Amino acid sequence: MTAPRWDVADGPGALPCHLVDPEVFFAESPADVEAAKALCIGCPVQQACLDGALDRREPWGVWGGQLFIAGVVVARKRPRGRPRKHPVVEPYAPAAARQQGKEAAA
Repeated sequence: MTAPRWDVADGPGALPCHLVDPEVFFAESPADVEAAKALCIGCPVQQACLDGALDRREPWGVWGGQLFIAGVVVARKRPRGRPRKHPVVEPYAPAAARQQGKEAAA
């Protein structure tokens, strides 16, 4: 799947940030932040948007496909709460999966 290409000639109303609710770019959940970043893919003003946000020292939000938190570009937004101390245990494997494991070992 390829990202849509946006054309500046279509006017500013055709840019992805003008087609959705602006709150999308200031979302709290990590999934929503990733969706906002995906909207910027292929935008012709993506670099200009990012440069402008850096120049203005934007404190937070998605700008030019990058996430700003406390004025710093970060790769991913962490979910709220403390990180897990121990990894999540996978649910009990069904008998068919155990049987496949025995066949692979033989």
